[in-house]
Amino acid sequence: MQKVRVLIVDDSALVRKVLTTMLESDPGIEVVGTAADPLIARDKIKLLNPDVLTLDVEMPRMDGLTFLDNLMRLRPMPVVMVSTLTERGADVTLRALELGAVDFFTKPPADLANTFMDHAPEICAKVRLAAGAKPRERAAVSKLDVAPRLSADAVLPLAQTPGTRGGTRIIAIGASTGGTEAIRVVLEAMPPTAPPIVITQHIPAAFSGPFAARMDSCSAMRVMEARDGQPIQAGHAYIAPGSQHLLVMWDGAKHVCRLHDGPPVNRHKPAVDVLFRSMVASVGAATIGVLLTGMGDDGARGLGELKEIGAPTLVQDEASSVVWGMPGAAWKAGAANEMLPLDAIAARLLALAHTPVSAAASRVGT
Repeated sequence: MQKVRVLIVDDSALVRKVLTTMLESDPGIEVVGTAADPLIARDKIKLLNPDVLTLDVEMPRMDGLTFLDNLMRLRPMPVVMVSTLTERGADVTLRALELGAVDFFTKPPADLANTFMDHAPEICAKVRLAAGAKPRERAAVSKLDVAPRLSADAVLPLAQTPGTRGGTRIIAIGASTGGTEAIRVVLEAMPPTAPPIVITQHIPAAFSGPFAARMDSCSAMRVMEARDGQPIQAGHAYIAPGSQHLLVMWDGAKHVCRLHDGPPVNRHKPAVDVLFRSMVASVGAATIGVLLTGMGDDGARGLGELKEIGAPTLVQDEASSVVWGMPGAAWKAGAANEMLPLDAIAARLLALAHTPVSAAASRVGT
């Protein structure tokens, strides 16, 4: 199998060294070069023709965003951003994803040489997946230890009797790699009277608040980071905080957001399967389940559980996905009723929102 050829662009010599060691611990990755700033990187891209670029967000001579913008206009290629866990790092990284970066990973705030290596499996996986992603124009480790992969059962058992309380449609969306931009496309097309939307996007804790604020600024809906016990209302979208699972529960009079500090599920926290599992218990067939672009298969099982109880389920198609992992896994497993391009999903969600729950459930499997 041909190795993924990577060029590392970072002004820190330590980061370049650690990233090189980390990536080359994966037999499927070859670091073909490094660059201390974008101007050096520009020449090395022409010379080395790498498959993937890792790019720091803050560098001398030319900042990472300016370089990325130029790169995506002149020579689009898969880029994985290297970010910091700060508010500024979050804002710059989200802007980089808007400009066309495939994904990002974050530098630990301290003890870089030791703690960075703990994330080797995740970072190597992001780089490998990026190599197969479709770049978009503007619109020493001897063994990699892998944590056990838990299912949604670790947080919430599957309800024996699906919930039907409230009778109001609630849209549940899951996404990962490429999802920040896919979610923006959906929310921008939603009117202020849209049904409530709950969202789990794989994202670090420091990034979920700025991401929610960014979505709020571009949507007619009121978009916010979910709070524990917060009532779920029409015209509002609730985004899971990073590092906490988002569940929807019935509190006796209304649906509310519940935050859960349980273990990672499918190695993610927040996890889409946990959100979908909670929808089965509290909203039932009134749920509309959606899986957008993302790496892995988180959400595929939960989407299938929603389909089994009569909830309409959708996935984003391969052509419009940055990575067709999560939606592809759900589609191949038969968990989705429909597969649509990203720009058609919002309209379909609004149409389904006006479909009687009983009618939607009766058509499942036909």
